[in-house]
Amino acid sequence: MIAQIVDDMVGSLGFSGCHWHGKIVLLKPNLISAGGPGFSCTHGECIAGIASWFIDHGARVVLGDSPAFGSGKKVLEKHGILQPLSGMDIRFVEFTTPVEKKLACGVNVNIAREALECDFFVGLPKIKAHNQMYMTMALKNIFGVVKGVNKAMLHMVHGGSHDHFANIILDLLEFLPDQLHLADGIEVMHQSGPLDGNSLLLGCLAGARSPVALDTAFLDLLELETGRCPLWRVARDHSMDGSAIDDIRFPALQPSDFYGSGFIAPSSLAGVRFSLLRFMRGMLKRVFLRVGERDSKHG
Repeated sequence: MIAQIVDDMVGSLGFSGCHWHGKIVLLKPNLISAGGPGFSCTHGECIAGIASWFIDHGARVVLGDSPAFGSGKKVLEKHGILQPLSGMDIRFVEFTTPVEKKLACGVNVNIAREALECDFFVGLPKIKAHNQMYMTMALKNIFGVVKGVNKAMLHMVHGGSHDHFANIILDLLEFLPDQLHLADGIEVMHQSGPLDGNSLLLGCLAGARSPVALDTAFLDLLELETGRCPLWRVARDHSMDGSAIDDIRFPALQPSDFYGSGFIAPSSLAGVRFSLLRFMRGMLKRVFLRVGERDSKHG
């Protein structure tokens, strides 16, 4: 069923079926952590349905992410995502090789080379509330291309304001290959997040070439105050394509078809900056997880 929806969606976005033949397509889901609930990550059946569609259309499919803690493979195992992917011609990669880039805002970041070595970057975000950034959708999912511990370092050094941090994430778009974003809004997380919220069945799978447009559409679909979302606010201030809802074309369902979902976003935002204590605790947790994963491989 998901593969059929993807077929209709991708066609409406102007891609022909033969467009993908022989292309390397990186699927970048949200694999935030093995420690949270399963619905904090992009659902395995959703990933499998999308992957099967690309494989059927001749693409060479790669799957990768850089979780907040631990390896992507560990998250896939813990949440049962490997099972629906079993037997599929998919190459899994860990985002481990840093490539230093200077963003337009002047900040230097280490982007994972594995996220750049593809013909198409296909974001598979999970729609969730976010206690620091209001919502995590297509744009926030892109932050996962920053390699491992460097994400925490950016929080600590450049987390002085929500808008500055949002600007860093938006500037990452410059370095990505051609993009497509297919969002898992089937079972979403609301009230709190990105790990500690409550489940809400929304039943929505959405797609766009522009992550800005996808986020704009979901803010409307969920009847949220757009100005409270730092990523959307900065995109609007920069007059980025997709930041105006009236400029977005909806060939299938409209955002209004989902009005009344009951989605609740955080009432106030926590600071973006990590304290030194939180940073050091995170570093120790990463070390312990790395040792544990290494021991499990050799046990």
